[in-house]
Amino acid sequence: MPNRLAPGPRRSAGSRPNAHLQGRNAGLHEGYQEGYFRGKSHGIVNRVTYTPPVRHLNVLFVSSGKGFPYSPIDEAIIGTLHSMVVQVTVTDANQDVAAEANRTRPDLVLVLDGMYLPVEQMDAIRAMGIRTAVWMTDDPYYSDMTVGWVQHYDYVFTLELNCVALYQNMGCAQVHYLPFAAFPGHYSPIAMPGAVKRDIGFVGTAYPKRIQFFEAIMDQLMTHRTFINGNWWERFPGYSQFNNRIEINKWMGPVETADVYNSAKMIINLHRSVDDDAINQNSAHLPAVSPNPRTFEICACGTLQLCDERADLARFYTPGVEIDTYRSPNELLEKVEYYLANDQLRKDMAHRALERTHQEHTYAHRLDTMLSIIFP
Repeated sequence: MPNRLAPGPRRSAGSRPNAHLQGRNAGLHEGYQEGYFRGKSHGIVNRVTYTPPVRHLNVLFVSSGKGFPYSPIDEAIIGTLHSMVVQVTVTDANQDVAAEANRTRPDLVLVLDGMYLPVEQMDAIRAMGIRTAVWMTDDPYYSDMTVGWVQHYDYVFTLELNCVALYQNMGCAQVHYLPFAAFPGHYSPIAMPGAVKRDIGFVGTAYPKRIQFFEAIMDQLMTHRTFINGNWWERFPGYSQFNNRIEINKWMGPVETADVYNSAKMIINLHRSVDDDAINQNSAHLPAVSPNPRTFEICACGTLQLCDERADLARFYTPGVEIDTYRSPNELLEKVEYYLANDQLRKDMAHRALERTHQEHTYAHRLDTMLSIIFP
């Protein structure tokens, strides 16, 4: 008889598979779920597309002249305008804008920010009979600085609802509320993000009030895969113990930021405080009720957003349905734990926010609204 290997011990029917097989199956399941989630995100983007009407207009766009972090907004507006009007000429606030307007004779001179553009330039352009508009970028944080020059435009568009009355009281006849938005060319779902995998992410400058907010909960947040990106975080008390999770002193461009958003299960959005007097020029402490641009950009990546409450936020997204909100550090922690434990709910909310963003909150939507107001 040939020798046979003795059979190993029989595994009982109810025994668990070995750790290797268990880990493999878990990894396959997680990979499948992640792939399905990202595939559905791309399906939403491909299905929900907004094509604005093309107007027979010639627009001279004047960028802020400030560079980063304003330049991505410049790029978003310029890229969108090219698909909406027949001619776009681009200059910046450091150039002779009046001479360029005289040369190109546009239907509209649209200025981003306007802080560095001499009012004499705008007066000269208006004297040519050319419509002028400014889109304010930092309301209400620098409201002290707008006195004296914002009145030199035919149309004022502000991303902060509470600044509408401010500019009307300054004598501006045409003031309109128009928040910024998401530019799909910058912010959209990524199939395979390059950033390290994260549970929680935050991108933003370490303003004093933000440091104060995070200081109370940083230890608990860092028990998860939490990563922070932005300037000044070396000022955070006890920074050294978290320095492998905090990338400092770097303005992140849209490509890097979108990669971070896509790599996280959820992104925290904490708005700048109106009473950070060391960095603001808002002596009246005019309150801010409107969402920042980041609100739309996070949602455009198909990632769950936890956003501090703002009174006008529900105009754009439904809390508890498309995004979720918090009012305190402890409530933020509770929401973090809740969505980490309820993964499918997190993904469903992220997809609903992604769909609404592409339906309503892109720069094409905003610029269509603007042009409809100026050229009814």
